[in-house]
Amino acid sequence: MHPVAELLPFAVALAAAGALAGLLAGMFGIGGGAILVPIFFHVFGLLGVPEEVRMQLALGTSLAIIVPTSVRSFMSHRKRGAVDTELLKGWVIAVPLGTLIAAYVAAKASSVELRVIFALIALALAFRMIFNRATWQLGNGLPGNPARFLVGTGIGILSGLMGIGGGVLNNTFMTLYGRPIHQAVATSAGIGVLISIPGLVGYVWGGWGLDGLPPFSTGYINWIAVALLIPITLSLAPLGAQLAHAMSKRQLEIGFGIFLILVSLQFFATIVA
Repeated sequence: MHPVAELLPFAVALAAAGALAGLLAGMFGIGGGAILVPIFFHVFGLLGVPEEVRMQLALGTSLAIIVPTSVRSFMSHRKRGAVDTELLKGWVIAVPLGTLIAAYVAAKASSVELRVIFALIALALAFRMIFNRATWQLGNGLPGNPARFLVGTGIGILSGLMGIGGGVLNNTFMTLYGRPIHQAVATSAGIGVLISIPGLVGYVWGGWGLDGLPPFSTGYINWIAVALLIPITLSLAPLGAQLAHAMSKRQLEIGFGIFLILVSLQFFATIVA
């Protein structure tokens, strides 16, 4: 066990990540997982968590933190009347189903495979956000079922494999069909709720009883990290929502795209190191 003095810098790093994750949860309708997963991966490594379970633990713990953060962000956006509640109701089954599938896959995949998935999806979405044009649209209205159901399931799968709240994926989907970015951001907060709750359950089940997990872990959820970061992310999510409504569509897209590129490159670096 590491002395308290050695653990303090890691606790500070986690707290800083939680603050940034809370802001992004409100600004982009995401749960902050794109920040938390890389931070958790490195901190858990420094604390001696084996490579075989480290990425899964980072993903599961991120999703656990997203539960209250997404709820808080969703409530903040809903007060502004920007949420597409019809889309959320139509995905009540599809998105959680995809997330549970992702938890099963993550339990079987290796740490390297999960990092590659995370980095590739983040990079693809980043370039789409940065180089987005108004003409890049697939239609003027969201598709009906079964296509919409399949999209929701896909968002659940990809988000569960990245430990994120699905905001960036839903933002891409909605804007490709002509929806305003602010409505997409607001709706994404609700999708984060549909992802994080079943994701938490799935990652607890997937890692149940495994060796190598740190103390105070239930499956792939580490409750010390959860308890430390939830108050920070919750307190800053409403501020992020205010900032989102004060920014332009292009500012939101470029800012988040650059952030995703940095996260992607960082994960590729861990793979080739």
